[in-house]
Amino acid sequence: MKTLQRIASGVLMLLGLVLVNYYIGYHLWLLVQEWLPGSYPALFWSLFTVVALAYVIGMIPWPQALKPTGRLFKVVGSYYLACMEFAILLLPLTDLVYMLLYWSGKVPDSFVADAGGVLLVLLALFLIWGSRNAWSTVVRNHSLPIAKSRGTRKPLTVAVASDLHLGNIVGNRHLKKMVAEINRMQPDIVLLAGDVLDDSIEPFVRNKMSEQLKLLKARYGVYAVLGNHEYYGGSIEEYTQVMKSIGIRVLQDEVVETAGVYIVGRKDKTAETMEAGGRLSVPALLEGIDHSKPVIMMDHQPTGFGAAAQAGVDVLLSGHTHRGQIAPNHWITKRLFELDWGYLQKENLHVVVSSGFGTWGPPIRLASRSELIKLEVLPEGRTRYSEEPVSTKTVLV
Repeated sequence: MKTLQRIASGVLMLLGLVLVNYYIGYHLWLLVQEWLPGSYPALFWSLFTVVALAYVIGMIPWPQALKPTGRLFKVVGSYYLACMEFAILLLPLTDLVYMLLYWSGKVPDSFVADAGGVLLVLLALFLIWGSRNAWSTVVRNHSLPIAKSRGTRKPLTVAVASDLHLGNIVGNRHLKKMVAEINRMQPDIVLLAGDVLDDSIEPFVRNKMSEQLKLLKARYGVYAVLGNHEYYGGSIEEYTQVMKSIGIRVLQDEVVETAGVYIVGRKDKTAETMEAGGRLSVPALLEGIDHSKPVIMMDHQPTGFGAAAQAGVDVLLSGHTHRGQIAPNHWITKRLFELDWGYLQKENLHVVVSSGFGTWGPPIRLASRSELIKLEVLPEGRTRYSEEPVSTKTVLV
């Protein structure tokens, strides 16, 4: 039954995408006819179909000699996904304006050309502003008082990055900025809260991105957890070995004690459907630890806050949502998750959900930003880290 439901859901989703792209293509064809009279419809629809399917085409396992072509398709397809969302939002409004003018008998002859010109200008602004939000990073600072002791009153500085999505779009250039900014924090611990990879490990290895990650500096270590995209890529064993070789431990339902705190790394929720053993519950994961010490847990998808609070977790770090990445998707993520971005205190639990450092699909963000997190964990008896107020600062592009 579940298999049939998945097939039916897949068919409906595919049908929906076909209809949406036909709707977009039809409007674009009207504009092409207006600007380039005599254009061949067969040529237009062939090119449009290739562009609309470019992301999927790019994910096909191309022969080694043609892999650069596959990467080009994926880049083109990524930007088309942003254009598709833009079109879904604005084309219906354009049609509404046309209908109102039609009913009033005042449709100008130049409506298609004028409306098309306006939409293209707005699309350009959308892509420029969205690129700025995606590539220029902000650092969010959080001071978190913990009613536990780690053997010293000295605060613990923790740098957090989630959703790097390293691959064909987000590469060494953006990664280098992240490493430099995190090292400027002089962190005690660095935590990578899942989706370090953007599915395939191939570009990560080919472009030697591990050499950049290797430059991360932390007094007590760098730790990571798996996200859903590491599972989708299917190279978890290779990925964990590469990370281990550069001194980064990928925690899979594991607990590490360091600097007087426990670092807990849960397997991603995807493990519940993609691994025979699933993943451990939070109480099972914390069984036998000394609960008088602070517990910092990474769980890529922001779920189960109540269970974490009851189990004695003090800080829960997640990502996954990208805060919708492109507005108005953040309205959806806000309804799907108890907290889709930012900070929440639940009983004694501090929850921080990051919008992520990289991007999935198009390197475009609207109503969200590329971000890194700096935590100042204040142990028992310490009420503040410094005289400076909590702030957000921009990292130069």
